[in-house]
Amino acid sequence: MSDTVETAICSRAGCRAVATWRIEWRNPRIHSADRRKVWVACDEHRDYLHDFLATRDFPVQVAPLQTTIETS
Repeated sequence: MSDTVETAICSRAGCRAVATWRIEWRNPRIHSADRRKVWVACDEHRDYLHDFLATRDFPVQVAPLQTTIETS
């Protein structure tokens, strides 16, 4: 039996911190309503990444990131 935890790294350029937030967004000019892109963010960059997308009028949602735990 082994336990594996996937660790996501913040999407902010140059940041290597562990991500704890999921930022879902889309560009309505090129993505259909059912298409979502996902960035992940650490606590420090959550608001920065959200605001970066929101100022471009992209639909954006932020939620806690769930880590995947695989046991076999």
